[in-house]
Amino acid sequence: MLLADIGNTHFHISNGSEVEHLSYEEAIRKYSRERLCYISVKQQLDSTIAEIALWKNISAEIQLDGAYETMGVDRKALCLSHEDGVFVDAGSAITVDVMQEGRYRGGFILPGLKAMLQAYKAISPALVTELNEEISLARLPATTKDGISYGIIASIKALIEKHSEGKKLYFTGGDGKFLSGFFRDSIYDEMLVFDGMRKVIKGSEIC
Repeated sequence: MLLADIGNTHFHISNGSEVEHLSYEEAIRKYSRERLCYISVKQQLDSTIAEIALWKNISAEIQLDGAYETMGVDRKALCLSHEDGVFVDAGSAITVDVMQEGRYRGGFILPGLKAMLQAYKAISPALVTELNEEISLARLPATTKDGISYGIIASIKALIEKHSEGKKLYFTGGDGKFLSGFFRDSIYDEMLVFDGMRKVIKGSEIC
């Protein structure tokens, strides 16, 4: 059974053991003749992929106790992967959600790392830089590149730690592995959204 999480920029497709990250066009071309169940936050694609006979949209089946009405289906699936913990999906946006005893307790959304760098660029050409992925948070920076990198990473870290309160930290998403390195005992797992989807599918006939 192929599962797909259709995000704002890519298809993420799991065959149960690994995940492919494809453009919309690549995913449709490669898998349109295979049976696939998907969730999607990309409404602009709905009419196109609805015509693919072997694909089934299970977004409406992803229900999370305590979730608010406009919460993204990918975030709901992520939170369903475990009963307790703080779940960080670091992609084009960074979402942080808290689960306790199987119920959603709330969360928040930050710009993704690339979006934060673009925000600095919009302020001044002097602030155009790349992220220093080796930045140390143990000392104050002394260069523009390190100052921006520190400001981005340290602020994300502080906000997540404020709401984790000893809970297990789970990371996923394109920048999830990188960010998880700044947190002790955190877990990075790109299968988390698919684990949540499988919990919903298991024992049902929706797929």
